[in-house]
Amino acid sequence: MLFVCEECSVESLQWSGQCAHCGAWNSLAEIRKTGKAQRNSVEVARRSVQRLNEISRTHLTRLPTGITELDRVLGGGLVPGSVILLGGDPGIGKSTLALQWVATQVDQIRVLYVTGEESLQQLALRGERLGVDSLPVSTMAENHLESILDQIPDYDFLVIDSIQSLYSENVSSSPGSITQVRESAERLTRCAKENDCSVLIIGHVTKEGTLAGPKILEHMVDTVLYFEGDDASRFRLVRSFKNRFGSVNEVGVFAMTDKGLREITNPSAMFLSGSERDNSGSVVLVTQEGTRPLLVEVQALLDPSSLANPRRLCVGLDAQRLVMLLAVLHRHGGVSLGGHDIFVNVAGGIRVMDSGADVAAAAAVLSSLFNKNFPADTVCFGEVGLAGEIRPVQRGEERLKEAAKLGFKRALVPKGNKISRKIPGLEIIPLLRVEDLVAWLE
Repeated sequence: MLFVCEECSVESLQWSGQCAHCGAWNSLAEIRKTGKAQRNSVEVARRSVQRLNEISRTHLTRLPTGITELDRVLGGGLVPGSVILLGGDPGIGKSTLALQWVATQVDQIRVLYVTGEESLQQLALRGERLGVDSLPVSTMAENHLESILDQIPDYDFLVIDSIQSLYSENVSSSPGSITQVRESAERLTRCAKENDCSVLIIGHVTKEGTLAGPKILEHMVDTVLYFEGDDASRFRLVRSFKNRFGSVNEVGVFAMTDKGLREITNPSAMFLSGSERDNSGSVVLVTQEGTRPLLVEVQALLDPSSLANPRRLCVGLDAQRLVMLLAVLHRHGGVSLGGHDIFVNVAGGIRVMDSGADVAAAAAVLSSLFNKNFPADTVCFGEVGLAGEIRPVQRGEERLKEAAKLGFKRALVPKGNKISRKIPGLEIIPLLRVEDLVAWLE
């Protein structure tokens, strides 16, 4: 018998009212472990010992999902025996994506969709809305972990919707608790590896924007995907934060429609469509999401403020980085911004985490301050240092090629970004310091 704290996951041999490690009250939950299972696991571990130079290094066989944007995020397709964690806000489209994914694979492999939060009738209604209700998708409404584990040997792909709804007989705490989530994820992962069955685990996101449950949950799985999007926008992004079989920070772009999620094959054109970039404070940024260059619109609005501490509001960019940029503009660019409320937004509901967005954000702020339109046929990118220098960023040439493909004629880029060959139809304007950017906009 073992007790585990649901707050810090520290194990204890006896129950107490307060955790000795983190000080939380009434957080110890009982986990029943049998000695026979422990002996079996030790025997299996001894039998599976191999020398590193004797291990087979055959290439991993990937199964395409039938959804191009999802294949991009996964690194080329579904790897047999892999465990994928998909997290996102409630109602953003996690279950919709999972059902569409299962529908594309049902003709190739044996799939099972397990729902612990809805009835099978509700699942059928969603399938009817998505137009996949006529496909022979195996479904199961179950919360009992042991019953689900019994089904894994009969299938190649399993969807768990969601991990917070499962409960195990080995844990005395209620479903959704940290102990239950960790126990369920651990046993699902172990069973998936043993039976070469791929598992997609859907997880909820807390108010703080992190996956509910212990952080160790992300370390147990092979791939961690986050579903991002704004309630006011129809765009949805699936971003990989961890991938043992591919690169991280890859992004798949979707649009939410009444028929489900639709792939966006040219997201740059989609994010810029319908925008009026002839106004001051509007700048086009070429950002890099994984291996894909994206063009998005960065907007800024400056308004005279009578407050002692003017407001600084940032949506889609790092708010702390914006404060740093304002300080650099004041110190090295000679631009006083202390008497203005400053609002910065990335159009389309996308969140940009690329440091190369610094130049675009600074240019948008300066354009709004000078009330001067930023040229609509011009793009920019670059990182701003605290000393006022504009630093080069990765994949500069790929960014410029994407801008030229969409018809842009001019680009403000860091001088340190060396371009191997001239890009037809695109004028390159090198920037060395923020003073160069201020002088170009004045």
